[in-house]
Amino acid sequence: MKQKGPEAQRLHTEDNYRKWKQWGPYLAERQWGTVREDYSLYGESWEFIDHDKARSNAFRWGEEGIGGFCDSREILCMAPAFWNGKDPILKERLFGLTNNQGNHGEDVKELYFHQVSTPTHSYNKYLYKYPHNAFPYSDLVDRNRRSRDEAEYEILDTGCFKNNAYFDCYIEYAKADVDGILLKVTVVNRGEKAADIHVLPHLWYRNFWKHNKRFERPSMRLSTSQDETVIARSVRNGRYYFYHEGGEQLFCENETNNKRIYNVPNDVDYVKDGINNHVINGEASVNPDKTGSKLAIWYKFSLKPGEERSVKVRLSKDKMESPFQGFDDIFLQRLQECEAFYNETIEAHVPETHQKVAKAAFSGLLWTKQFYYYDVFKWLFGGPGEPKPDRINLRNYSWQHLTNRHVISMPDKWEYPWYAAWDLAFHMASFVEIDPYFAKEQLQLVLQENYMHPNGQIPAYEWNFSDVNPPVHSWAVWQVYEKDKEYTGKGDTKFLETVFQKLLINFTWWVNQKDKNGIDLFEGGFLGLDNIGVFDRNHMPPGITRMQQADATSWMAMFTLNMLRMSLELAKTNKIYEEVAAKFFRHFLNIAWAMHHIGQKDISLWDDEDNFYYDVVEMESGATERLKVRSLVGVIPMFAVEIMHEDLFEELKKFRRKANEIIRTRPDLASLISNLDHTNEEGNYLFAIMRGFRLEHLLKRLLDEDEFLSDYGIRSLSKYHEKHPFVFLYHGHHQIQYEPGESRSNMFGGNSNWRGPIWMPLNYMIIQSLRKYYKFYGDKYTYEFPTGSGNKLTLKQIANELTKRLVKLFERNEDGKYQYHSDDENHMFAKEEHFKSEHLFYEFFDGDTGKGLGASHQTGWTALIANLIMEMDED
Repeated sequence: MKQKGPEAQRLHTEDNYRKWKQWGPYLAERQWGTVREDYSLYGESWEFIDHDKARSNAFRWGEEGIGGFCDSREILCMAPAFWNGKDPILKERLFGLTNNQGNHGEDVKELYFHQVSTPTHSYNKYLYKYPHNAFPYSDLVDRNRRSRDEAEYEILDTGCFKNNAYFDCYIEYAKADVDGILLKVTVVNRGEKAADIHVLPHLWYRNFWKHNKRFERPSMRLSTSQDETVIARSVRNGRYYFYHEGGEQLFCENETNNKRIYNVPNDVDYVKDGINNHVINGEASVNPDKTGSKLAIWYKFSLKPGEERSVKVRLSKDKMESPFQGFDDIFLQRLQECEAFYNETIEAHVPETHQKVAKAAFSGLLWTKQFYYYDVFKWLFGGPGEPKPDRINLRNYSWQHLTNRHVISMPDKWEYPWYAAWDLAFHMASFVEIDPYFAKEQLQLVLQENYMHPNGQIPAYEWNFSDVNPPVHSWAVWQVYEKDKEYTGKGDTKFLETVFQKLLINFTWWVNQKDKNGIDLFEGGFLGLDNIGVFDRNHMPPGITRMQQADATSWMAMFTLNMLRMSLELAKTNKIYEEVAAKFFRHFLNIAWAMHHIGQKDISLWDDEDNFYYDVVEMESGATERLKVRSLVGVIPMFAVEIMHEDLFEELKKFRRKANEIIRTRPDLASLISNLDHTNEEGNYLFAIMRGFRLEHLLKRLLDEDEFLSDYGIRSLSKYHEKHPFVFLYHGHHQIQYEPGESRSNMFGGNSNWRGPIWMPLNYMIIQSLRKYYKFYGDKYTYEFPTGSGNKLTLKQIANELTKRLVKLFERNEDGKYQYHSDDENHMFAKEEHFKSEHLFYEFFDGDTGKGLGASHQTGWTALIANLIMEMDED
């Protein structure tokens, strides 16, 4: 690891979840509307607990908040709430539309930014923008009742931020020590008129006692010996002191308001929404005895234009006589350490504007960690002493072994507040740059016996753990291992070997379950690419008996190469792995052969006429047909590429002997890849599905601005299909057409589209593959960029040019807006001083304009922009 300062030293601490990582931004930004909290009869997750019910419902499996903090077991939680004096409810949680309400699916309708975080969360800063006037809840719901062809109706469209009539609410945390959390909330009036604001820092316990009779309800009460001090006690984490300056103390219990939600009597007098009801309506709904399991300190300010006020609270294990002495000094010190950490992480020669993008990307990645708790067996059948839930839809019934109770990297803590297997793998490729310890831990986590299915499948995501994500876990493992080795000078072979053994099980699952015919051609369904196909590849039209997928097979070729590379690395210190390496070498050759010779029909996934890879379907009649859709499905074969130096094979003589025996026995297999008799001038071997002629012709399409190449990266579907839709007439009319932005297809819901937009993770893999090919081919081979321009570049230069196009998304255009805000008709992000420097990280981007689309805080895999910036500037 490059970093050497105080933050790096804290990261290196053993058992960090009991030390510097014990507290962090682990609260979800949306717990309502999740599968975990759904106890409905028919599995109606979005409706069972909606935004309106959330303030009154004590959650079963987690908590939520705005810029919240909690411990790594989510026992005790902190987060601020706000009220502008006009809203019908406290602003305790972010608002957004459900999948059924939004014309493009679920969508958060708030303005917030994960500004900065250190890896141990010793310093964190979050910005929430809150209107002066009543928040437009009903307007956002009503105006989004529009067709899928129309744009989403966003919060800036409501006019509630007109004339800068809003507050900037800065939420900052600094750690005095592993158990000492300082929270400062600073509110600034950005408007032209004075405005009232209420700030309510909350402290509360997750309701763990209701579902586990071993634990009694924890308590909070006033200190009898010290003013403005609350003592919080729990059998699970002991005693904490909560200090505040001024304000009014409000107590209630984190218990469901049964009367409001179910029209039955409450179990206690002062329920979860008691603070809300007291502040908003003046009800006698807080405990006058000042005890409870949920607490808020109520501050009220009237701010003049430009005026700011701060609220400070402190949580500590220690009893302190002067808890706010040195408070600001701690914040300053942690902020300086944060700046030093990023100065060490991001090289000084990287342009300043790019440094800011990378820092924001890494910080967003850190902010989207979440304590994720979901015990499928208890969810299905109830815990000890609990009644069995009444369910007809037994979602995830075959995953009863799965028990998640960890801090996990989320794709987006509002729109995707649940882990996804292939998302997480991409996250770790970025995490290794800032926290290799966390990266390795997360990759091992989902391979544990209480995550991985006994049959070897890695869980996909909570909506359906049995869905199939691309097998990119091995790729992420090798990425993390190599980068960590580069920084430390020593490979973590214990980590590599541990993960390798689990990946062997997962590899076997793929071979047994997704190559049922045993011919090294794979079927994975939609494979995370949702509606990229002409039809849903999970549910093919009647009469199709089989689909041989170019992407599934290529992912498996990449998986095989990754396993080959790992086994060779492990063989350096344990010769037993040479045997395993030979097995994966042969399997790689088999897959390469199968892609070009399907069964006895000798049909290829590669089309010699179009010079492109396509899926092939087989009908009941026995006839086969290529689905000639020019999409990323046909580009993914590029990812099956690895460069290895001859020194490795000289060292591993047994593997070399076995590999040569395979080649002598089946020279036809070896002809598809670079064989072990030839190296380049540097002594490197090329292992690749695609090389020479095929690579050259694929690049002609990939780098053609009338096909895949956009001004802002590589499109997921060729623009050729804009004027030439692909139609498949078989038991119905099936059609796919280029759509640069939001999809009009409802095949996979409205917020996912692989029919044209630019997706950061696969662009990253394309660029990384080009760099690997360059390492073998060097400067001798050049290709047109763009196609037809006559401008010849090396593969490394092409990789850099593609990177520049992706980075352009995060640069200002001629209108002064970041390109992903290209359609900001309100011009807030172009002209308003306190908007224009804040970055968002969208799920995907319009293939023509670069407009940001989908989830707006999916730093997860879009954080790869930071990798691209750093890797380009290393050249």
